[in-house]
Amino acid sequence: MVLKGLEQLVEEAAMQAFEPNINNTTDEKKFASFRKAAGRSVICVHVKLDGINIAVPVINQNQSLAHLAKEAISRLEDTGISCEMEYNQCYFKKFHRDEFYIMKPSDIIKDVLSDGDMVEIVARKTQERKNSHKLRSSSSSEDAETSCATEELHQPKRVLDIPVIDVNGYDLNLDSLIRLGKGEAKLSLSDETIRKLRETRDIVEGIIEKGYVRYGINTGFGLLSKVVVENDKLVELQYNIVRSHCAGIGEPLPIETTRRILALRINVLAKAFSGCNPGLVEHMVEMFNKNCLPLIPAQGTVGASGDLAPLAHLAQGVIGEGTMWSPKTGWGEALEVLAANNMVPYQLTPKDGLSLINGTQFICGVGAEALHRAKNCVRTTVIITAMVFDILEGHTNAFDDRVHAIRPHTGQRRIAAALKALCNSPKYPSEIYELEKHDVQDPYTIRCVPQVAGVTLDTINFVEGIFSTEMNSATDNPLVFGAEEEVGNEAADIISAGNFHGEYPAKALDFLTIAVHEIGNMSERRLERLCNPSCSNLPAFLVDSPGLNSGFMIPHCTSAALVSENKTLCFPSSADTQSTSAGKEDHVSMGGWAARKALRVVKNLENVLAIELLAACQALEFKRPLHTTEPLEAVYNLVRTKVDPFVKDRAFTPDIEVIQKMIEQNLIWETVAPYLDSDPFWDEF
Repeated sequence: MVLKGLEQLVEEAAMQAFEPNINNTTDEKKFASFRKAAGRSVICVHVKLDGINIAVPVINQNQSLAHLAKEAISRLEDTGISCEMEYNQCYFKKFHRDEFYIMKPSDIIKDVLSDGDMVEIVARKTQERKNSHKLRSSSSSEDAETSCATEELHQPKRVLDIPVIDVNGYDLNLDSLIRLGKGEAKLSLSDETIRKLRETRDIVEGIIEKGYVRYGINTGFGLLSKVVVENDKLVELQYNIVRSHCAGIGEPLPIETTRRILALRINVLAKAFSGCNPGLVEHMVEMFNKNCLPLIPAQGTVGASGDLAPLAHLAQGVIGEGTMWSPKTGWGEALEVLAANNMVPYQLTPKDGLSLINGTQFICGVGAEALHRAKNCVRTTVIITAMVFDILEGHTNAFDDRVHAIRPHTGQRRIAAALKALCNSPKYPSEIYELEKHDVQDPYTIRCVPQVAGVTLDTINFVEGIFSTEMNSATDNPLVFGAEEEVGNEAADIISAGNFHGEYPAKALDFLTIAVHEIGNMSERRLERLCNPSCSNLPAFLVDSPGLNSGFMIPHCTSAALVSENKTLCFPSSADTQSTSAGKEDHVSMGGWAARKALRVVKNLENVLAIELLAACQALEFKRPLHTTEPLEAVYNLVRTKVDPFVKDRAFTPDIEVIQKMIEQNLIWETVAPYLDSDPFWDEF
């Protein structure tokens, strides 16, 4: 869906620039050049249309706001929500903190908008359009706001509701978390969850009332846990821990990542072992549902005692401090963003601050994206392998069921089954496969893909199991058990333990990094065989007139560079540790870096696979008029809707970026899936 929108925007931008003289040969060349260059600089504008937020990439910033409205309406309708609004019969409200500014459809995007800006599209009635000059010439912003507030808006018919996920700390899964990150679902708390939160909160309040000393409630933290804090300072203690732990640095996390971290923290607190005030969790749910998202720097966690620094920045927004983003305001001061969304800062009570910052939600929030995209990569690499297999005249007997039944690793058998389903068969014959073979045995990067990608698939499933447990685990410290009437007994007490330690997700993400990198290693080697005429019997670097044209020479270098970079990123972060908090926290997981570099490796892999897929489709051009199997031809056709054959040299970067986005969005697999009886990767045998 996004790729189609990008393509349409590029076409419109190019046509707008050159339409008057498009029949002229010179202008046709300029048109093609402009069309490619336009894809290189993209900003994202957040468009609000009938209460629904739509992220719209803008390629040509010389277009008018009318074009932005047209694209937003198209994207809304793609989701199943009908909209009768005319894109050129509206006006625009740009929000900045607690103010907004009126813009008209003819305004040029580059003159009025920047990356990340939020605008609302407002429909106008015919009579209102006639009098629109009165609105624009209003003597004060207050008058303009009053006029806009009383104006009737066209209401598109909603046929698709945003689902609501009940969080309870027990059954959140990876797919739901990814949807939450994308803003495709909201959160709720059941009455039963609130009841459990109230029970553990009563224990905390009972401990304070009876004068018991318990870590994190009325003591200092870390090495300072021996210091007892008086009751009249307990609220100040909680604010102090949030503020003092806001020490992160580096680039802010993307909005989707912050959403996932907030959702995960809510889920952990909803498990009701932290002893926080139920009102705190309800406040965080409201923040999530209104997309009030604090700025979280990417660096600063060692992964024990939990992700303290990044979660402190999350908590900072909860109390109305620091920087925050919402669709209504864009980036601004947290206090102002909350106010614009009819919210006020949460007032911390004893134990609340500590409950906000202890856990592995940064590791899981970042790592979840790496895991999700890795699943797309392993599917894609099998599809590309099948295509290269046919081009390089491979032998299907390497995928024979009998071979893999006697070495029955689950992943190996699944990958072999997928390759067998995609390659030449009675159901999907390949004309290319019928060509005479020049070798009786295939290279390892084709023949051994089930054995290598198989363990990658098994590792992904292992990591997802770890994450499913971790996302639904009580990772706070201390933990609260029992009932209020049992305070002071062992049955109800505050236990200081180590569930915050991030070693489980850290180790799992290190495993994931190593496993997915290996399919990149094989991809780069297959690409070299395609480009090398002595291996492929194809023109050097897959282009006509090699020498005059360089073809895929440098894309192969790019692939090699990314694979080499990934090799250096495969050193396990969790093999390192540093003693912190004056030796009190003397072993840490380094899980934050494990998560960040796992995602970086997966992103690099997507580009490596994108280059190989481009090369495979180009190699098929030299096999024509013969065709490969029907599902693989469908992939070829998908690629050709976005990327033309390489007749002569041109810039590769825009094409690589387009195919990388296809892989990220799992479009390659979705193209093949209808041809298969089942999903060989995850369905049961």
